[in-house]
Amino acid sequence: MAAPNEITPKQLLRLIGTPDCPLIVDICLAEDRAEDPFLIPGALIACHEDVTQIADMSAEKHVVIVCQKGLKLSMGMASFLRAHGVTAEYLAGGMAAWRAQSDAPSIPLSALPKSTRWVTRHRPKIDRVATPWLIRRFVNRDADFLFVPADQVLNVAEKYSATPFDVENVPFSHVGDHCTFDAVLDHFNLRTAVLDTLSNVVRAADTGRDTSPQAAGLLAVSVGLSRMYKDDHSQLNAAMPLYDALYRWARDGQSETHSSFGDAT
Repeated sequence: MAAPNEITPKQLLRLIGTPDCPLIVDICLAEDRAEDPFLIPGALIACHEDVTQIADMSAEKHVVIVCQKGLKLSMGMASFLRAHGVTAEYLAGGMAAWRAQSDAPSIPLSALPKSTRWVTRHRPKIDRVATPWLIRRFVNRDADFLFVPADQVLNVAEKYSATPFDVENVPFSHVGDHCTFDAVLDHFNLRTAVLDTLSNVVRAADTGRDTSPQAAGLLAVSVGLSRMYKDDHSQLNAAMPLYDALYRWARDGQSETHSSFGDAT
């Protein structure tokens, strides 16, 4: 019988990438992490001995605790957090069970940037909005994004220890037919069938290539948002639900058409 405070890898996979994704805290031992140096997308690293720190970061959030096998470390931490009023679960089977899923992405520890700050050109439209969405939903939910004039991106990146993106001569930018969204997917090992579908739409809308029927709609809405908001951060916040919706369409809504709604108009 399943424990009342456990979540299965399959259940967690359905939540990752959505606004309802819980805070994932990885408390694997150093030796286990060295042997299997990967993280669940969006997971934060903490030490199981830092119970106060974990309780503070978990306050008022739904939390999933992850250890290597889903036993004593995560079970104990989940129970401790629940005793302090936190809605906490442990991942059944731990990282071992997560990694056994063929469709579950895992981020290499070596891919994580040293800073949670990112910087790009101001007045974003598509790629510079889709990429922050991808990073916040799959890499770091608390990532900060700075929007500055194009000729100052690299200078700001140096002064604020930020990762530059969508400018020339940086790792996270356009390469051939692929855009920055693709570069982030590749770097963080996030290629899945769902995100590949979404990347096709983003790429077509961003580059003008006629390879996705959804691209024209994304372009139109993106241009509209850029006209509605003078502040780039407000525009990004307003666009997050748009990409959440596109992700859900790519995941489990592609089979629906206008005729699926019967007489609805």
